[in-house]
Amino acid sequence: MWKWEAQGTPKAVIAIIHSAYEYHYWYMWLIDRLRAQGYEVVMGDLPGHGDAMRRELVHYAKFTQYKVFVQQTLQVAAKEQLPVFVIGQGLGATLVMDALHKTQVEVAGAVLISPWLQLETTPSKLSGALASMSKIAGNMRLNHGITLKDVTTEPHRYENFEDPSIYSTTITVSWYHELQSLMRDMYTVPADEMPDQPMLVMTGGLDRITNTDATRRWLTRQTLTEFQFKRWANSSHNLHMALEREEILRYMTDFFANALRSLGYIVE
Repeated sequence: MWKWEAQGTPKAVIAIIHSAYEYHYWYMWLIDRLRAQGYEVVMGDLPGHGDAMRRELVHYAKFTQYKVFVQQTLQVAAKEQLPVFVIGQGLGATLVMDALHKTQVEVAGAVLISPWLQLETTPSKLSGALASMSKIAGNMRLNHGITLKDVTTEPHRYENFEDPSIYSTTITVSWYHELQSLMRDMYTVPADEMPDQPMLVMTGGLDRITNTDATRRWLTRQTLTEFQFKRWANSSHNLHMALEREEILRYMTDFFANALRSLGYIVE
């Protein structure tokens, strides 16, 4: 896990949880821009991602490991004695939802970007049947088949991100079964069980990985005092890799600033 210091006096600390198949390097532009605006950033690679992927090239980590990692990331962020925000992308957003729900983590605000609640892109037509047989076929491998063209409308700008030695969408049936279970649990969680904390949910209008209508339905069911939903019409799944990422960043940092003001902080 890594921590990046803010440039100047820090306003808050932001924990970032990336999506499946990604690693922290994908977020360096976002990290640099947040630091420049006075935010400290804490981030690491999910278990089995990043350099760890070089050994296996298949995702089979238990989701309990992911959940522990999210808790650890938030704990490291909390040690800074500053307001804590959390950004979750894709699967990372769903894991953040689980952390907020299960452990009632106290954050100044949460940003959920393209959360995995219902997938449009699935490994194969047999994946559902195989997942139901996970005890028998648990180690069988599937390819989720998510490429940079699915992730961003500007894949040519990020060709070096799809390093074949660490970028793999190969998964086991057991892993996919756990993913389905997490998505189902989060989509159907009773609204009154989610903590009443400021939340910004953003999706891309061109997202081919997730069902963005399902995300909006989930948010409108919640009983939150303060929430925002924004669908960026010309963007795909990873908004920080979108052509309009500067505007998206401003929208997000405005959310942070408003949350800090509500806590009594003076934000310049």
